[in-house]
Amino acid sequence: MPRNSAQSRRLDVLRAIVTQYVATREPVGSKAIAAGGLGVSSATIRNDMAVLEEAGLIYQPHTSAGRVPTDRGYRVFVDRLAELKPMSAPERHALEAFLAESVDIDDVVERSVRLLAQVTHQVALVQYPGARVRTLKHLEVVGLPPSRALVVVITADGQVGERTLTLEAPLSEEELRDAREHLRRHCDGATSANVRNCVAEAATSAAPTQAPTVEVLGAALCELLSGASDTKIVVAGAANLARGALDFRDIAPVLDALEEQVVLMRLFAEADPGDDLHVSIGAENPHDGLAEAAVVTGTYQAGAREGEGLAHLGIVGPMRMDYARTMSSVRAVAAYLSRYLAQGPRS
Repeated sequence: MPRNSAQSRRLDVLRAIVTQYVATREPVGSKAIAAGGLGVSSATIRNDMAVLEEAGLIYQPHTSAGRVPTDRGYRVFVDRLAELKPMSAPERHALEAFLAESVDIDDVVERSVRLLAQVTHQVALVQYPGARVRTLKHLEVVGLPPSRALVVVITADGQVGERTLTLEAPLSEEELRDAREHLRRHCDGATSANVRNCVAEAATSAAPTQAPTVEVLGAALCELLSGASDTKIVVAGAANLARGALDFRDIAPVLDALEEQVVLMRLFAEADPGDDLHVSIGAENPHDGLAEAAVVTGTYQAGAREGEGLAHLGIVGPMRMDYARTMSSVRAVAAYLSRYLAQGPRS
């Protein structure tokens, strides 16, 4: 029992060091911790700090200074967070109203990344949804002289795709219109999961003279509707990182890492799909440029069905951050983003 009590108290001391250091950026001494109301003497706290330092959880930046958390210390602190600071009611309402004005997937991603950067005061990252199911809302075909056609596909989530095709022979406007209407009858409301079957049925049921055109237009429709999803990541808030440059020995490697999409994708790949939040601190990050940074990532759902179109969002900042508030903000934005994408575009 005494051992457990001492361990619990040392965790309280570590929590106090992290909390005060995050707030002040100044090394934390035993007197400051004792004044916080732990109910033990400064001498006891100094003994606990010595144990924490020996364990590699805190260190003394210079003689006679207080203590500062190490990346291992931040990790222990994060792993033992009892609860996350919830967003205030005004913050929640503002978040919901801001995202509710989104009109398509591009708009909601852009709004989400700006909002996350604003509420966390860190660099925010939002990954475009991957492998999401697209639904055909409208198909248009426009003839282009001398023997080309423009195929335009609009999806239910507001995405617009175009393909310009070269036809084997010139076709009249009437021939293109008939082929388009034939495809529409068979593929109206088709999804990226079943569009190939719809196109195959349309080609099979078309008149022999019309079938080749239906097949060519149908191939473009399949490509546009079921092609690979965007895998890009949108970044906002780099100025926040610059304002916190004092927390890094050298901020340049962090900025370089944020410019590489491959690095950012690796950050998101580290997250466990079963966890709504993932935190990597210091050397835990997969890129040397982020060895002095902390990354908090969350998962959002881009479709209405469970597990459909999962993607990630998160923040990159210094290890000296308010983890409880940052984690809560990432979780909240992910939840609202999932909700609005599930509801579909708003008119």
